Amino acid sequence: MAENVKQFKPLDPLLHSELRLAVMSILVGVEDADFVYIKAQTGSTSGNLSVQIDKLSSAGYIEVEKTFKGKKPCTICRITEKGREAFAEYVDTLKQYLAL
Repeated sequence: MAENVKQFKPLDPLLHSELRLAVMSILVGVEDADFVYIKAQTGSTSGNLSVQIDKLSSAGYIEVEKTFKGKKPCTICRITEKGREAFAEYVDTLKQYLAL
């Protein structure tokens, strides 16, 4: 029986976090999104969202641009090509798991 066990690639642990996956899911469908929009869509706290955005940025999955709208600070996030590839691979791997 052991020879019939299918080996799966592991899911990317960076994307396997619920909030990071939600951020990537939002960004994959838009050109860019600001922090306020992402926070509203995910229902996250500002602090937790900041930490998760930093992790995605450090991995090269997203780019973060700090700017201003008038006098208010504005953080804009964009998915990178590396992030798109990682997200697509995550989805493909998940589909393999679901095809059992």
